[in-house]
Amino acid sequence: MSVVRELRSAALEAAPPISAALTLAAGVMLLVSGATPSDPERFRFIAQALPLYLIEISHFLSSILGLVLVLLAFGLRRRLDAAWVATVIVLALAAVLALLKGFNWPETTALAVLWLLILPMHPAFPRTARLTRMEITPGWLISAVAAVAGAGAIGLWSFRHADYSDTLWWKVMADADATRSLRASVGAAVLLLAVGLWRMVATPATPPIVGDDDPQFERVRAILASAEEPEPAANLALLGDKRFFFSQSGESFLMFGVRGRSWIALGPPVGKREERMELLWRFRELADAHAARPALYGIGPDVLPDVVELGFSIQKTGESATVPLDQFSLQGRRRDVLRRNWRKAGESGAAFEVLPPDAVRGAMAELKRVSDAWLSHHAGGDKKFSMGGFEPRYVAEFPCAVVRSDDRIVAFATIWTTIDRSSFSMDLMRYDDDAPKNVMDYLFVELIEWGRREGYTAFEFGMAPLAGLEDRPLAPIMSRVGRLLYERGEELYNFRGVRRYKDKYDPVWQPRYIAAPHKWAIPILLADVGLLSSGGVSGLTKRPRRGEPAPPPVADAPLPAS
Repeated sequence: MSVVRELRSAALEAAPPISAALTLAAGVMLLVSGATPSDPERFRFIAQALPLYLIEISHFLSSILGLVLVLLAFGLRRRLDAAWVATVIVLALAAVLALLKGFNWPETTALAVLWLLILPMHPAFPRTARLTRMEITPGWLISAVAAVAGAGAIGLWSFRHADYSDTLWWKVMADADATRSLRASVGAAVLLLAVGLWRMVATPATPPIVGDDDPQFERVRAILASAEEPEPAANLALLGDKRFFFSQSGESFLMFGVRGRSWIALGPPVGKREERMELLWRFRELADAHAARPALYGIGPDVLPDVVELGFSIQKTGESATVPLDQFSLQGRRRDVLRRNWRKAGESGAAFEVLPPDAVRGAMAELKRVSDAWLSHHAGGDKKFSMGGFEPRYVAEFPCAVVRSDDRIVAFATIWTTIDRSSFSMDLMRYDDDAPKNVMDYLFVELIEWGRREGYTAFEFGMAPLAGLEDRPLAPIMSRVGRLLYERGEELYNFRGVRRYKDKYDPVWQPRYIAAPHKWAIPILLADVGLLSSGGVSGLTKRPRRGEPAPPPVADAPLPAS
């Protein structure tokens, strides 16, 4: 019995790719059969038994079902339950139509055998998804186009080189066969065009966004408050623009954003370490079942073993800076500039304070004034997804570091904290036109000192995009392109300036990655990350309001917009 169970398990494991290949072959067989002449003897037999209109309809539908089988083969390969159900039905119909269109019993036999092989393999197709949500990938669509075009070419060649009898009946039958072949090929081509157009506009079904008015939002807060090994950026879960997978225990979640067919998880799962792999697999499987492109964005080196287990391809996207608080000091020659900037800001009247969340609500009007002034000089407006925006409800979730001058708030930074105090970071960083020069250096130095007093061990300084990519002859092409942008793309973004600014604090640099099932999908996913973060194409095209004075410079290099 154990041998039988092992054989059954092996058969179920091999069933999806084998079923897909055989179904593809059956679909191509039907397309070619519909485009080529019928066997004269068999056609004469069926023509004497059935009305001509039934033969015509059967011939046309048989070719259409051939194309359907070609497309369903993709769903079988993806282990979709709905594809298995549809394939069983289509094979049964196609086997009957093969007899009706020209008494093609070899074709019926082949289809019936395939039907018998696939029928007991239902357990091998566990992924639930509607066929209308099944993605037809570009490669698969091109294969279907090639199948239809190839069948049409074979049909054209067959009718140009067929040697028919001079008997009038056979001549009439041959002419009708040509018309029938053309009709079937055109029908399949039109259906394929419709599928291609549908694919351009269809989007996969997705879980709903969990906002602050959703009961699930309290679950998110509870998990953040008890998470193991949390990252400060996990607080982006409170932004109110994410979708979530929760673990079976309800003590972990994975957050992700959706743009078109891209499902992009932001960072690793949050909660219990032992539940991470379960959530990653569920994310990939559900995205796969819904015909979406899954990706993990902004992950660190500690997640890579799990990512490899998923079978994902990996691409470095930059490096993040972490300042160990026990090693940071303003003493020494290397800190001359930073120490001078900090002292001058203090001498000009700057005063630092960290407001708890309750006090942040009371200062919201002042914070909004500073934020509006900052946004007036920066293109793109408030961000989303991978960066927070100025939403009063969201800002009030966290402590806020403020700099006052003449009793007015002139700069602020919201603080992401972690429950275990392993690290903290900042999200929004804004200042207005009246802020002292080098106010951000002053704010960061004071924030580091605050973190040390509060018992944190590290200050996460955020990403330097495209930093640390290699430009060697054998390096991946995406790394080489990224390195080129890093060195020569200053008009697009101050890549090297960001890295240089953060280097003043002597951080430890750690790589950050994006991971996806296919390497070719990563550029598309990175573009979708940018569009999610900017609020779409309209967000990218926003410009700052004109006619207002420029803001004071921030030290020797600007920080990224936040």
